[in-house]
Amino acid sequence: MANRSSAPEKRPGFFSQIKSLFRFTREVYPWLPWAQIGVLIAGVLIGLIVGYVIPPFQVWTLVLWGISGLMLGVLGAMFLMTRLSTSAMYQKIDGMPGATGHVVSTSLGRSWQGSDTPVGINPKTQDAVYRAVGRGGVVVIGEGARGRLTRLVNDERSKAARVAHGVPVTVIYVGHGDDDVAIADLAKTIKKLPKAIDKATMAAVIKRIDSVSQSISSLPIPKGIDPTKVRAQRPR
Repeated sequence: MANRSSAPEKRPGFFSQIKSLFRFTREVYPWLPWAQIGVLIAGVLIGLIVGYVIPPFQVWTLVLWGISGLMLGVLGAMFLMTRLSTSAMYQKIDGMPGATGHVVSTSLGRSWQGSDTPVGINPKTQDAVYRAVGRGGVVVIGEGARGRLTRLVNDERSKAARVAHGVPVTVIYVGHGDDDVAIADLAKTIKKLPKAIDKATMAAVIKRIDSVSQSISSLPIPKGIDPTKVRAQRPR
């Protein structure tokens, strides 16, 4: 008889995900429940006002408009929570090793390709360098202290310029110092880079860089430090 103990893992339902997202966001924004209640009340009031103003005035139409306003308030409260959850996520992962890889691998869209695995790392300090390739060229992103990242960043920039000749290479440092880019603004900053190559050239550059990266030995990540497994709770 087949072993039935290995049943597929049950994924959380819609309401369970909403509940988890609400708790996660409320940890950063404790006033979230009151703001959502205010949005709900505002939606109902808007519906009642519209039902009262639009003739002919009848009780059942006022009730219908009130229900419509309530639905509008629910949508508004959900939208508010979703927007705040994104901001909460960035606040949670700000300063964490691997945060840059999380953003590069999940938030750049189809016009860019990046990995949560660093292309260079200092095993003692956890300073790391990540890379993204897209229509704006090659972007080298340093995560950590800028002074300690100089060699890693210069090595990756030189390699990218050598492999993708003629393609612009942009260097970005993640942090809160002068000329640094906050983790919350990283994806937006990369997406704003002017388009410099077409899709065919982008695919060719990715192929060349991947072929070079595969020939390099694995990164010396010390025990207990694995930036590829760093994950913040991701709102859905």
